[in-house]
Amino acid sequence: MAPNSVVITLEKPENVSLIEANDSRGGLIFQEKQKAASPKQFTWVLLLKAHRVVACIPWLAMSLCTIFGSIKKRIASSDSREEEPTYRGKKMYKFIKAFLAISVVSLIIEIIAYFKKWDLSLVHNPWEVQNLVQWSYMAWLSFRVDYIAPLIMTLSKSCIVLFMIQSLDRLVQCLGCFWIKYKKLKPVIEGEPYDIEGGSSYPMVLVQIPMCNEREVYEQSIAAVCQLDWPKDRFLVQVLDDSDDELLQNLIRDEVLSWKEKGVNIIYRHRFIRTGYKAGNLKSAMACDYVKDYEFVAIFDADFQPNPDFLKLSIPHFKNNPEIGLVQTRWSFVNKDENLLTRLQNINLCFHFEVEQQVNGVFLNFFGFNGTAGVWRIKALEDSGGWLERTTVEDMDIAVRAHLKGWKFIYLNDVRVLCELPESYEAYKKQQHRWHSGPMQLFRLCLPDIITSKISVWKKANLIFLFFLLRKLILPFYSFTLFCIILPLTMFIPEAELPAWVICYVPIVMSILNILPAPKSFPFLMPYLLFENTMSVTKFNAMVSGLFQLGSAYEWVVTKKTGRASESDLLSLAEREQKTLNEEKIQRRLSESGLEMLGKLKEQNEKVPIVKKKNRIYKPELALAFLLLTAATRSLLSAHGIHFYYLLFQGLSFLIVGLDLIGEQLYSDIRSVMNWILSEIITGKTPELKAENRPEPGVLRAGLPGLGDRPIFTPLPAIQQVSSAWYEEILYEKPTPYPPLKASPPTPPPVKAPAPPPPVKPPRNRQECIPYA
Repeated sequence: MAPNSVVITLEKPENVSLIEANDSRGGLIFQEKQKAASPKQFTWVLLLKAHRVVACIPWLAMSLCTIFGSIKKRIASSDSREEEPTYRGKKMYKFIKAFLAISVVSLIIEIIAYFKKWDLSLVHNPWEVQNLVQWSYMAWLSFRVDYIAPLIMTLSKSCIVLFMIQSLDRLVQCLGCFWIKYKKLKPVIEGEPYDIEGGSSYPMVLVQIPMCNEREVYEQSIAAVCQLDWPKDRFLVQVLDDSDDELLQNLIRDEVLSWKEKGVNIIYRHRFIRTGYKAGNLKSAMACDYVKDYEFVAIFDADFQPNPDFLKLSIPHFKNNPEIGLVQTRWSFVNKDENLLTRLQNINLCFHFEVEQQVNGVFLNFFGFNGTAGVWRIKALEDSGGWLERTTVEDMDIAVRAHLKGWKFIYLNDVRVLCELPESYEAYKKQQHRWHSGPMQLFRLCLPDIITSKISVWKKANLIFLFFLLRKLILPFYSFTLFCIILPLTMFIPEAELPAWVICYVPIVMSILNILPAPKSFPFLMPYLLFENTMSVTKFNAMVSGLFQLGSAYEWVVTKKTGRASESDLLSLAEREQKTLNEEKIQRRLSESGLEMLGKLKEQNEKVPIVKKKNRIYKPELALAFLLLTAATRSLLSAHGIHFYYLLFQGLSFLIVGLDLIGEQLYSDIRSVMNWILSEIITGKTPELKAENRPEPGVLRAGLPGLGDRPIFTPLPAIQQVSSAWYEEILYEKPTPYPPLKASPPTPPPVKAPAPPPPVKPPRNRQECIPYA
């Protein structure tokens, strides 16, 4: 018997319900037994964990090799000749390169001092140092403490003050938005609506569609505007085409003629002298003699598709309110879930419309005109001086001048107009450069007019300090200076180290406030924070170029469009025939000009060679990426927790953007992967993925083996079902069943009618009916 065994004998066990054994050493004995019973299990657990670690090493090595291979391939396939003729930020790029070189040298010295364990802080006499290298390092420490650290601390404190002021302004705007939601404040139509039966009670409305080389979207915008629910004799559509492609001009003119034949009052205008960009185009259109017969003008860019009730929801706000000069509506995006770049843009623009425009419209009756999806009173335009060509933000220019004349604005958050977001980083960067250089041009030109205007002092202060300085100048300045320059610099100058609440806590709170209007985008909180700091380089450069009138300040590049249709049009898009839309329209009109255009189109398609799109490399972003990663390495030596992680992830985000791994270029590869996944689901076979098999907008197109050479069209909702399930599985680490694709069933073969049964002879006698036994 074991020494720790106890034998208990019961005489009458049926009368006993509970046995309790008390021993002062019982607890220790049981603990010792528990410890002694698990060494084999503990060994197996250690072996299992070691096996997992060893198995992860090849996977990590393969992943790193794949990543570096992709980066090498992307750099090798890039074309440096694709840079802009007037390269933006050349001086900034040289400054960042010099800063990077100094940081690398400082990092090497700090690494040597770290492993040599130099502690020269207690040395007061320079002659006590052993060698020249240590003496140089000690001199650098003394110079850093006495001269560089105070300067950096002063600059960082100034940026922190600006950061907190801007954060306070954003918080006040969010509180104003909450108050609007709580009180349910919204613009109210005064008086009765227009008489539906009497068309003469409707005011005359001019609808303008300015465009320039908008081959992908001109048809859908013209179609949407021509279908507005308004008396046909009470509105006129002006298609203001500034395209320099003669074939595209003919296509747009043909589209206008087709709608004119349907009874729509529509006019095509083309300028031979294309000056002033969009402002010059609108100014030329407003100079027509027939404009004096119209009271309001609605403006839509080429990628905007208003709903049929747009005019009936916006025009009545002018009735019985002669002080209203502008009614602005909200944008809605058809491709907001197209890729990561469009999701991040959607967060920014949702905050802009939901918070900034709505709060300023309700409490101040003033905001910046968005350039499209708005209705102007023509009298307000003429009273403000009309469209001017002096800046690249003609919409903000006319809004500021109208505000100085005393006109009031109304913002309708419930009326939305469908449009597109830029899907490539190249297009988005050019758009942001124009949006941030133009306000600085306008501020320089409008400042004397603001000071000498007759509006109240409060409105002047709001225009100068809040509208221009704080939100257009200070925001990009401190964002770039504080998080891209000062923060990595403080890693080499620890005496001026930034506090953790500046780096982490306050930016996260501000990002949460920004993302509140788009609650479905909360999983993208950290990518949004990092991407906003990444875009600060472009915004800062644009702000400086606009403020000091540098070369790229007056550049106007039309934002690239893809012509994405709305979800209601996807089914018809999937069922479209193989012919291109241009050939269909031309062949539909059997005229001499149409046949001539068809010949030109075919000749142009034969002459134009197929050019493979090459990757772009953005040098300032790459230089900042290496700078931040160098600073992250230095912070690792000093055991900085939050600083290290922030610099690491921010450096990686700059690297991703610098290699053009965000947006349309990367999403084409993801579409190929989705192509492969859907082919596996449908046929169980893997097709050969080729770069030229990129699907059309809103449709997944792939030639699947076993199904012939015809393309397989899958409507976008089915793709979104699979991609959303795939995304949830990756994001939340839980298996999500993929929904089955609703493919159209194959056509069954014709069923032949069954042959009639042979005639049965009646039995002759009863014996023939008896079966044989």
